Amino acid sequence: MKDAAIRVVIADDQALLRGGFRILIDSADDLEVVGEAETGREAIEIVRRTTPDIVLMDIRMPELDGLAATREIVSDPELDGVRIVILTTYEVDEYVLQALRAGACGFLGKGMRPAELPEAIRIAARGEALLSPKATQTLITRYLSLPDGPPTALSGELAELTDREREIVALVAEGLSNQAIAEYLVISRQTVRTHVHRAMAKLGARDRAQLVVIAYRAGLVRPAAAGRRPEPAFTASREVRAGGRPR
Repeated sequence: MKDAAIRVVIADDQALLRGGFRILIDSADDLEVVGEAETGREAIEIVRRTTPDIVLMDIRMPELDGLAATREIVSDPELDGVRIVILTTYEVDEYVLQALRAGACGFLGKGMRPAELPEAIRIAARGEALLSPKATQTLITRYLSLPDGPPTALSGELAELTDREREIVALVAEGLSNQAIAEYLVISRQTVRTHVHRAMAKLGARDRAQLVVIAYRAGLVRPAAAGRRPEPAFTASREVRAGGRPR
């Protein structure tokens, strides 16, 4: 076994895909596959036995689908440290929103380039959500179409955030990583991480994926037209304007 490696379980009913993922993951010095599952039920059993850091979870599997398996794993207090990344054929998969609600920390498209997989696992292990700008816009579009869609004004919960925390949560909602936010705001990555964690604690968000939904639901960020960035719906000390850098 690799010392201090990020431990991964792969759950997918396609043996060829699991094998390809295993090769990519095990080829990295800091990653290690500790189990493979063909069904949702098997995924739960293997996760309980191995307590991995990350689970790559397909949605459509026999016996028990990935959504149900995700809910069961997330609800188990003994598996609190396990982070689940949903595998999807398309970023517009109709189950993405359900997966995030079930407790997944994000999702990966199966059409990703091979070199992207190891880094995506590292990102998830660091506690950052895997939500690309395209995927974020898809998620929000679906969310806003629900009958109980978001209000247009900031909620009382968001009033507890500082201006900088609201600013950073808005950028998280655009799908930016901590590093990208740090470069955008010209601050350190650790400072961004601190603000994100404080915002999550104040809002009771489990992870960054939930921050995205909260930001749109509360009206902190307004959905953009296709091909454009979302627009922050607040004024901060260094206001972020769509299409420009902080001033």
